[in-house]
Amino acid sequence: MNCTPQEYLIPGPAGTLEVLMSCPRHEVPGPMPYAVICHPHSLYGGTMSNKVVYMIASTFNALGAGVVRFNFRGVGNSSGTFDHGHGETEDLRAVVNWLNQHYSPRELWLAGFSFGSYVALRGHHELGVSRLLLVAPAVDRFDFSGLHLSPIPTLIIQGALDEVVSPQAVSTWVATQRQSPLQFTWLPQADHFFHGQLNELREIIMNTWNPLL
Repeated sequence: MNCTPQEYLIPGPAGTLEVLMSCPRHEVPGPMPYAVICHPHSLYGGTMSNKVVYMIASTFNALGAGVVRFNFRGVGNSSGTFDHGHGETEDLRAVVNWLNQHYSPRELWLAGFSFGSYVALRGHHELGVSRLLLVAPAVDRFDFSGLHLSPIPTLIIQGALDEVVSPQAVSTWVATQRQSPLQFTWLPQADHFFHGQLNELREIIMNTWNPLL
């Protein structure tokens, strides 16, 4: 099935989930990769329309991938209430199952920003992900102690001026990860929301992902 830009309400574990599909700028022959992106903390204004999430989505579209953004339970038109990452991981699983049933991903990419990185990391082992992007992972706000990366290409991007997530905590956690082909990139002028640094974020993703295509 071809990628069709559209909003959907799909069945989720806590009711309906609001999903937004966006497509590559240029038609891609044959099956294409699809990326699923997890948004930041639901109780602090995080939605699938967050500007960092949007930038990640548009960058993946530019790389020739279809992109699925979705609202976690209790956000926008998604049913349910915030569940500290546990229920949100179930939401992610439901979105990936829907994507696999209705589209035919050549491969699956998974990305998360802040709290969304925690959810992506929790779910990526079981979902058949071939590449993983974590942006400002909230390692000092949620329990990352038992979470480890699969041996797949992984990019982690962290702003050195992050005022929400400790850059040192992220660096320390990354140093414990030995299994994954891992690239860890600092943006020295970036805060948590990458104000004035979104183009730099985009360039890092483009330059890292492109050689792998």
